[in-house]
Amino acid sequence: MPRLLRPALACLGLLAATAASAAGLKLHVPSPDWRDQVVYFAMTDRFDDGDPSNNDLGAGEFDRADGSRYQGGDLRGLARRIDYVRGLGATALWLTPPVANQWLAPGQGHAGYHGYWAEHFMRVDRHLGTLADYRRLSDRLHRRGMYLVQDIVLNHTGDYFAYRGGWSATDPAAHFERHVGTPPVAAPSQPPFHLNDARDPAQRRAGIYHWTPDVTDYADPTQEQTFQMSGLDDLDTERPAVRRALRRSYGHWIRQVGVDAFRVDTAFYVPPATFEDFLRARDPAAPGIELVARQTGRRRFHVFGEGFGTDKPMADDQARKIERYMTGAGGRPLLPGMLNFPLYGAFNDVFARGRPAADLGHRIASLARLHARPHLMPTFVDNHDVDRFLAGGSVPALKQALLAMMTLPGIPTLYYGTEQGFTEPRASMFAAGHGSGGRDRFDTGAPLYRFIAKAATLRRTHRLFSRGWPTVLQASAAGPGALAYTMAHRGERALVVFNTAEHTTLIDNLPLGVPAGTRLQGLFGLDGTPADRVAGDGGRLSLVLPARGGAVWRLGRAPATTPGAPTASPTLDPLSAEAATGDFTVGGRAPGAASVRLVVDGDLASAPRVVPDADGRWQAVVDTSRMVDPSVTHRVVAWADDGPAAGGLASPAQGFRIERRWAALADVADPAGDDHGPAGTYGYPTDPSYGDRHLMDLQRVEVWGAGGALRIDLTMPALSRVWNPANGFDHVAFTAYLELPGRDGGATVMPLQNAELPAGMRWHVRLRAHGWSNALHSSDGASATNEGTPLSPAAHIGVDAARRVVRFTLPASALGRPASLSGARLYVTTWDYDGGYRALTATPQAWSIGGGDPATGARVMDDSAVITLP
Repeated sequence: MPRLLRPALACLGLLAATAASAAGLKLHVPSPDWRDQVVYFAMTDRFDDGDPSNNDLGAGEFDRADGSRYQGGDLRGLARRIDYVRGLGATALWLTPPVANQWLAPGQGHAGYHGYWAEHFMRVDRHLGTLADYRRLSDRLHRRGMYLVQDIVLNHTGDYFAYRGGWSATDPAAHFERHVGTPPVAAPSQPPFHLNDARDPAQRRAGIYHWTPDVTDYADPTQEQTFQMSGLDDLDTERPAVRRALRRSYGHWIRQVGVDAFRVDTAFYVPPATFEDFLRARDPAAPGIELVARQTGRRRFHVFGEGFGTDKPMADDQARKIERYMTGAGGRPLLPGMLNFPLYGAFNDVFARGRPAADLGHRIASLARLHARPHLMPTFVDNHDVDRFLAGGSVPALKQALLAMMTLPGIPTLYYGTEQGFTEPRASMFAAGHGSGGRDRFDTGAPLYRFIAKAATLRRTHRLFSRGWPTVLQASAAGPGALAYTMAHRGERALVVFNTAEHTTLIDNLPLGVPAGTRLQGLFGLDGTPADRVAGDGGRLSLVLPARGGAVWRLGRAPATTPGAPTASPTLDPLSAEAATGDFTVGGRAPGAASVRLVVDGDLASAPRVVPDADGRWQAVVDTSRMVDPSVTHRVVAWADDGPAAGGLASPAQGFRIERRWAALADVADPAGDDHGPAGTYGYPTDPSYGDRHLMDLQRVEVWGAGGALRIDLTMPALSRVWNPANGFDHVAFTAYLELPGRDGGATVMPLQNAELPAGMRWHVRLRAHGWSNALHSSDGASATNEGTPLSPAAHIGVDAARRVVRFTLPASALGRPASLSGARLYVTTWDYDGGYRALTATPQAWSIGGGDPATGARVMDDSAVITLP
């Protein structure tokens, strides 16, 4: 550090420490080892209302009947619930930006309750409290051995200007429009961010902002880093004045409040080099954040960014992009961490939606291969920008995802309400707030609360889960089923196994890499602490796990005695071909076994049991009815479950593929231009991203079948990708209802859509998908406000952009394995989705569909006929 810089920084640090000491507050503490922390993420406005006097500031921004408005949570509310958070096992509290915000968006559509629309980066928003409230929150956290993480924004301010009717890169004043009627101020009040009028030559020359319109193509790097995101005014973070102001602003919170870490919103939309300056600039007037933190005693001040990008199965594009924000050219470190969005995507795909366990296995194996510091990357199962896990996944699936998060590299991050079983992304924890159900949700006896606390204790007690490295031993490639990996750290090893299927699964021949006879000590299980196990011949282990099971063992030392002679396992004859078009017969030998079970893809529940003949020979038929993907290699083993000491013995596995033949079942055209709701009165949202492309106009429905498997192709007039959606399309949500032949029960209500099915139809299975969600439900428990019971696996989504087709493929197992789809009925609707079906208002607004009664209008923009399958 330059000598001239040291006195200035030392003075700043001394002043901050002296002020805190004089106030009797414990604001400045040494940094922890962030690898060992568990973070609790709270949206302050939705957490708890500790001071009702700051709720309604008279600008129309507060309305507890409207989830898009302020609800009243504040800093005092957080402070009085610290013990609740701590009891969960969390060691750090991450809160949404507390800075002064734009309270209402232009047009009064949504409120800035979340904190990401700043008007002043160095003031506390009046809805949340005062600087003194924030300092008291920091003090209380630190006195309980906890840490404070503040969400920050470098990319943008609120929405104070836009371009209407055109845009010129050479003339930023053309088509420029200011939004002067937004409360509480007409423009940011903090210099230099107040210089936001492109029509003023002096302000334009100052260049505080990129004078640009909204992003229309996130694949264009220039647009991604210099255009507006959803109308938010994009800062030119390569401009020295902007960088200096941001460093000064966020250094303020470290000195004055004692913040211990930052989460950086929308990091992907800021050039990576900006972070080198933000963290390490040697400017005595506005030093880099790491330098400020050191002067307050924080030598490991953590900063992690948000890069919203999930990868397709077995792909790593977004993971590599995320790493470029952590590691620059020549291996130079940039941000210490980034949110691990690709791992989040795999958690949800595999545990909630029933994708093959191999998808998560690939993601786990890539942690060390792609990332220099995976242990400093926060991991999560849901957050404020995506569907809650339980919106499409079950409670057993959520427990699996949480246990995986607690046993893998990264900083486990719990989104508020997960521990109380929330299904709505931004529901309130306190009784008076929107979405709370009229009661406080701080129940420390809730089953998920207790489970998370136990899982956090497992991680805290055994450091190999927070500091170790994983090795994947087995992961089902064919669908839900086996996932097994070890964690290793300084000579200590643990085995973690999951059964992601809804049936009992055999996990066979795990190569533990230990001597035969090595004991495995049970540490943790989703169904109770598992019994100790012993490694078999060759250091291998086979296990039977119940549906949605999960367990953890610690690998002990090698046995002191020499194991006996190997026991003969059953054998499987070599398969006659690598690929088949239907069922086929296999055989083998099982000397001395009373019976053998033929286990395909680990599915022990469906495995036929056969009795060997006098010579030990056996034969069985492989059922291929649920196999639909010709690219998948299926796994088959022979399992003698009456093996030594009834522990069971498995043959070596063999692989095969199935080339399924799909048959066309229906091809139904839908009229063009009928995307205006049931009565023809609905209009699209007015935001320019919707344009005049009729993105919810369903034009054709094609249905295909292969036994009990179903494929649906939906043709649209256009497909949007303006928001870079994970599923390949946005600005439309599809909901498909399926009535299955010969099935009793079912429902007529269309959950959350204010409608009933037409033509006397009853649904048994319902599919809902938009750009970031993919949920499958049965009708059990369905109502106007409840989507039903989550099913797994969810549909596989494919997009053919050239043909404007979105394809959904459902295996027979997702539909209850019907022998045939003959007589099934299908009904498809379109709408849009943003944490829930998009709002309906009397007239179209920027982010709502207009032309209907908000309370009673059906959330159906277009629909198909009821299609009966032959």
